[in-house]
Parts: sequence; structure tokens; C-alpha cells
Amino acid sequence: MPVRSAPARRPAGLLVPLVLVLVACGATVPAQRATADPGAVPVVAPQVLGEIPHDPEAFTQGLELRDGTLYEGTGRVGESELRALDPDTGAVRSASPLPEAYFGEGITVVGDRIWQLTWTDGVAVERDRATLEPLREVAVDGEGWGLCQSAPDRVVRSDGTDTLHFHDPADLAPTGSVAVTLDGSPLGELNELECVGNRVWANVWKTDRIVRIDPATGVVDAVVDAAGLLPADRRAGADVLNGIAHVSGDEYLLTGKLWPTTFRVRLPVPAA
Repeated sequence: MPVRSAPARRPAGLLVPLVLVLVACGATVPAQRATADPGAVPVVAPQVLGEIPHDPEAFTQGLELRDGTLYEGTGRVGESELRALDPDTGAVRSASPLPEAYFGEGITVVGDRIWQLTWTDGVAVERDRATLEPLREVAVDGEGWGLCQSAPDRVVRSDGTDTLHFHDPADLAPTGSVAVTLDGSPLGELNELECVGNRVWANVWKTDRIVRIDPATGVVDAVVDAAGLLPADRRAGADVLNGIAHVSGDEYLLTGKLWPTTFRVRLPVPAA
């Protein structure tokens, strides 16, 4: 993705306690929005359940929760890292940098490995999940933005366009692609990804929207409008919404580049 914010700041670890904000009766931000056309794609708002601290100097590019660890990939040349975080406090348990010249992008856990994309460097880095240390680099044709594993034999990559690319999780060899549409029109600038069941969630860059995509057809079947999730009085220095991690059921973690907090939310979308 293009560099999207003010000059770089060196990331710092988080060593702060859990801040949990419970919202009475599952209040939304704002309330669920009705669609004018009963046949239109449903649009909902996230219901905030709580918050955990997030490093406000982390340029978040990828987020994934697995087995009690929250993995985060960060970007910017000279500052890109893969981090293992405590999901309850946001504290950095360990971190491993990318080579100085690389701009880090999306990540996904594949067994005992983690793949981390780079933006325009033409490579993805395979890492050891236990140590976060790099094991090898493989070539990737095109830009890297978001990444997630949708099936044992497939990972999905976004490249900032309206196309989702499919790859073999063993070596990221290309296996196909699908064009994404919303209400019959191409939907571009797909960013960070999260695969849940038979659907792919994607941030839409430069917006407060998250879309749910059927990867078999490319059709968007639900939209999350997260406008106001990070209040205006807390947005100083913050960049775009970017970062989706599935917790369980309809609960997710959402954050953004340089955001001071990660929200635990419920996404009340219709079942796929």
C-alpha cells in the first residue's frame, strides 16, 4: 500500500494493563443502519464490547489471533516488523524486523509458519511461528496488501485492486483469482484481510468500511460501517482503519494504523 501518513516514528512496545470498556446493552457505534432496498447488501455497525491498548506508533498492516497470541504485521520502510502480542493487554511479547529496505504488509498463520507480505518488493517472507524468525523468501507477482488463509490448500491475497488472488499456502504459488463486486460494481482498494469460515473480510482503504466477500463468486454480501469507531477526540495522529482479527462467533478485534486502541466488537451481520 502507499505510504499513508506523516513521517515515520519508531514503534515502541506496549506494557500497559488491560482497559476494558463495557458498553451497556451492546450499544452500537452508531446503531445498526437499515438499507432502503430490502434486496440490497445489509449495512451494519460494530457493537463495541471493550478495548485493549494498541501501540500508537504501530503502522498496522496485518492482524490475526491464534491460540492465545495476537500477531501483528507492521509497515514502513526501515520499521516493518512481525510482532506477537498479548491479546488481553496489547503488550509486545516478541518482535522480529523485516530487512531495512522492505515495506511490510499483511500476514497470516499457516500451521507452524507465518507468511508476511511486502508491498512492492515482490517477495513474501515465511517465518517460524514460535520464534518469528525468517526462514525464507518467495517471489510474489504484484503488490502485497492483505493476506489470510481461507482453506487448508488456499491463502487469499489482496493487492489494492478489486481482485482477490489465491495461492498455495506451502509456497504462495498462484492458483487463481476472483473479481470483487458490490451491488454489481467493482470494489477496489481491498486492504487487510481476515478469512472466517467460507467468507473473506476486507478493509476498504481510505474508508471506514469493512466488507464480507464470498470468495467463490467475489460478491460482497455484507458491509460494516465503522464510522466513529475511533472517536474524533482520539484521532490525533491516527491513520486509517486497518486490522481485523476474528475472536470467536461474531466477535472480532478491530484497529487501525497508528491507533491508540484496539476494539473488541460484535459484527451483527446476517449468517453467510
